[in-house]
Amino acid sequence: MPLRFARRLGLADAVTVANAAVGFLAVVAATVDAALAARLVLLAAVADGLDGVVARHRGSTPAGPYLDSLADVASFGVAPAALVAAVVGDGRSFAADPVLVAAGVGAGALFVAAAVARLGLYTADEDGSRETVGVPTTLAATVLAAAVIAGYTAPILLVAATATFALLMGSTVTYPDLHAQDALVMGVVQAAVILTPAGHMATDALPAWIGEGFAFALLFLSCGYLLLGPRFYWGDGIRAPPGLRR
Repeated sequence: MPLRFARRLGLADAVTVANAAVGFLAVVAATVDAALAARLVLLAAVADGLDGVVARHRGSTPAGPYLDSLADVASFGVAPAALVAAVVGDGRSFAADPVLVAAGVGAGALFVAAAVARLGLYTADEDGSRETVGVPTTLAATVLAAAVIAGYTAPILLVAATATFALLMGSTVTYPDLHAQDALVMGVVQAAVILTPAGHMATDALPAWIGEGFAFALLFLSCGYLLLGPRFYWGDGIRAPPGLRR
C-alpha cells in the first residue's frame, strides 16, 4: 500500500522526519544511558542542520517549515527535558529528595512548553529570516547535552540551566543565524562528540580524554554563541537590531 505522504514530501523533509525519530530514541535512551541520550540529541542537531543544506540544494516543499518545527519539538524540546529529568531522578530518589526531583520534572515541563511556544511563533512569524527572537531551541538542547557528556550532571545545576533556558526561549533577545562556515564547524564538533565512543571501540590509540575534550569544545562554542551572539555576531549581510547598531 503506497503511503499518502511519500509523493508529497521531499528529501529534506525525510531528513526532518528522521530528526524527529532520533528525538524519540533520545527520550527512550534517557531512561537507560544519559550519555547516549545526549549524543542522540546532538545527532538530531546535526540532522537539523543537514535538512537545511538538502533543502537549499534539492529544493523544499510547503510542508517543510511545519515539519521542521514539529521535529524540533521532539528533538530539542521533549528529548533534552527528558534527559534532564532522567539525570536528576537518577541522582536523587523521590523519597529522599522529592523537592529536587519535582523541580527537575517541572523545569523539564516548562522547557517543553517554552519550546513549543517558541517554535510555533517562529514558524508563523520568522521562517525564512536570518535572525530569530529568543534563544534557539537547538542551541539550548546542544548546551544541555554537551554539559551532560562533559560531566556537568549536578542536579541543581541542570535544573537551574533548564529553567533558565525556558525563560530565555521566550525572551526578546535577538540571535543572528550562524554563518555557513561556523555552522559547519559546530556540526563537525557535534559529530566528533557523537562518534568518539565508536572510535574508542575501534582502536586503543585514541586517548581516553578525547571524548570529554570534544564535549568541552562544543560546550565552549555553544556557550560563546549563547552569550556573545546577540551583541557581537552580526555581519555578513545580517543587520543588527537598531539598538545594537553602532
